[in-house]
Amino acid sequence: MPILNKDMSLCISLSGRPSNIGTRFHNYLYDELGVNMIYKAFSTADIAAAIGGVRALGIRGCSVSMPFKEAVIPLVDEIEESAAAIESVNTIVNEDGRLVASNTDYEAIAALIAAHQLDPATPAIVRGSGGMAKAVVAAFRGAGFDDLTVIARNAETGGALAAKYGYRHVVAEPAPGPAILVNVTPLGMAGADEDALAFSPEQVAAATVAFDVVAFPADTPFIRAARAAGKPTITGAEVIALQAARQFERYTGIALSPDQVNRASEFSRAV
Repeated sequence: MPILNKDMSLCISLSGRPSNIGTRFHNYLYDELGVNMIYKAFSTADIAAAIGGVRALGIRGCSVSMPFKEAVIPLVDEIEESAAAIESVNTIVNEDGRLVASNTDYEAIAALIAAHQLDPATPAIVRGSGGMAKAVVAAFRGAGFDDLTVIARNAETGGALAAKYGYRHVVAEPAPGPAILVNVTPLGMAGADEDALAFSPEQVAAATVAFDVVAFPADTPFIRAARAAGKPTITGAEVIALQAARQFERYTGIALSPDQVNRASEFSRAV
């Protein structure tokens, strides 16, 4: 990495639970490609002030994670279609003081649905109704899934998300059956919920695919249970690598090869 200098550009992340994954991913590639940039993770109790700092200090890029993906919407100047359609932002690029927001989570989920050849004829069950869940549900609808159930204790947000795409909303977990199970909640994430199983053992046993967006750690109780049951899995490590690669391209203008993404992803998880 270049020695810190006055011309170096800064990119940051804003999250309720910061990790080193994005920091290591981006800085690894800055170093390898000789890019005069540095990336740092932050949390904040004042998201409006933080976004004001992005604008005022000329911070080039800002990754946005839970719980700020919706709160930043009124704080930016332009919202690209990927974020406007789902009313959730995970990426902000500072174009000379004009903040442009997009959603690379949606792009990553859509790419993974295609790469893993998930069958649109299979029912899907999505647990969660926050900003990331919006990206997930929209991506499944875009991939042609007609049978999807949103599980959310919040009847207002869960019901609205399901209704927007013509899906069902339930508060309690439905009866076990063949389905693609997708966890889009903090269950299994390092911290207070790290031992929590996102779906019941019975649901996991009946599932066709287990998909968890939690990236820290990627080896969540849900993913471990699915592997033990012999189920195909898609992990949060895959999600975060793809969405980070698209962020990197927006921040730097450099398109990454699959090999570069894989190496940076492996480095980011080696902590």
